[in-house]
Amino acid sequence: MRFNEFSLNVVDLQILDMFLYLLGLVVFYYLYRWFREIPRVPDKGDKYVYITGCDSGFGNLLARHLDKLGFCVIASCFTEKGEEDLRKACSDRLTTLHLDVKKNESVDKAAALIKDKVGARGLWAVVNNAGVAIPSAPCDWLTIDDYKSMLDVNLNGVIAVTLSVLPLIKKARGRVVNVASVFGRISPVGGPYTVSKYGVEAFNDSLRRNMIPFGVKVLCIEPGFFKTTVTDSVVLGKSIKQLWEKMPQEVRDDYGPDYLDKVDVMMREKLAKMSDADLMKVVSCMEHAVSAVRPRTRYSPGWDAKLFWIPMSYMPTGFTDWLLLKEAILPAKAVN
Repeated sequence: MRFNEFSLNVVDLQILDMFLYLLGLVVFYYLYRWFREIPRVPDKGDKYVYITGCDSGFGNLLARHLDKLGFCVIASCFTEKGEEDLRKACSDRLTTLHLDVKKNESVDKAAALIKDKVGARGLWAVVNNAGVAIPSAPCDWLTIDDYKSMLDVNLNGVIAVTLSVLPLIKKARGRVVNVASVFGRISPVGGPYTVSKYGVEAFNDSLRRNMIPFGVKVLCIEPGFFKTTVTDSVVLGKSIKQLWEKMPQEVRDDYGPDYLDKVDVMMREKLAKMSDADLMKVVSCMEHAVSAVRPRTRYSPGWDAKLFWIPMSYMPTGFTDWLLLKEAILPAKAVN
C-alpha cells in the first residue's frame, strides 16, 4: 500500500514539474516577444504613411495617433467633411486627399499626388483600412451586383491602392498593412463581406511572400467585433430591410413573415454585447505594424478574436457548423 502511495506521489510530482516547465516556457516566450517588439523605427518625421478610409472609425483614429507620434500622415477620405475635421484636429504634417477606392482614376490621382510629395525617399507605409459592411444577408437574398459592390471596395480597392503605391514602398523598404477581419478566417454569416475578407487574406499572404526579397513587410490586422459602422445594428438593419423588400416573394416565403423581426431583435441585442467600444485596441495594432522595427505578421485585436473566432477557424467543419447554427435564427421552411 505504501509503495503504491509513493508511486502515485512520484507521478504527481512529475506531472507538476512538467506543467511548471511548460508554464515557464510560455512565460519566457511572451516576455521575449514583448522585449523584441518594443523598439520603434527612428526618424518618424521623414516617414510618410498613407491611410485609406479616414472619415471615421479606425482610420480616423490612426491618422490622429500617427500624427501625434510624428509621422507624416497622408489621410484619404471619401467626404470633404472627413478631410476638414482631420485638418482641424491634426498638425501641419498631416495631408488629406479625396479617394474613392472603387474608381481607378481616383486611385491613380492619389498615387500621383503621393509620389510628388514623398520624392526620392519613397512611401514608408500604406494602411488599407477603407471598407464597407453592407449589403450583408443570407446568400440567397442577394444578387451578383450586391457582391460586386462590396468586393469593389473591400477587395479590389485594397489591391488597387496597394499596387498604385507599391513602387514607392519598395523604394523605402517600407510596409503594407492590410485590414482584414476574423471573418477572413471563418464565415459565420452569408453575403460578400466574408468573401471580401478571405480575398484580402489571400492577397496579403501572396504579396508578403512576393515582397520579402525586396525588404518590404506585409502585415495583416484581423479585428474581432468593435463598435464601428461595420457593426452598427441600425445601419445593418436598414440594409437588411431594403434587401427583404426587393427580393422575390418565393424567397420571403422560405424564411417566413417574422424572420426579419427576429433578425432585428437579435442584432440589437447581440451586436451591442459583442462589440468592444475600445477602438484603440485595433489602432495600437495598426500603429505597431507601421512603427515597430520587428512587427508581427498578423494581429488579432479583441478577446473574441483571440479566444473564439480564430480558434474556431481551426476546428473541424462539422463542429463549427453545429455551433454556429445552434444559436442561429432558422428559416420557417428549414428542414429538421
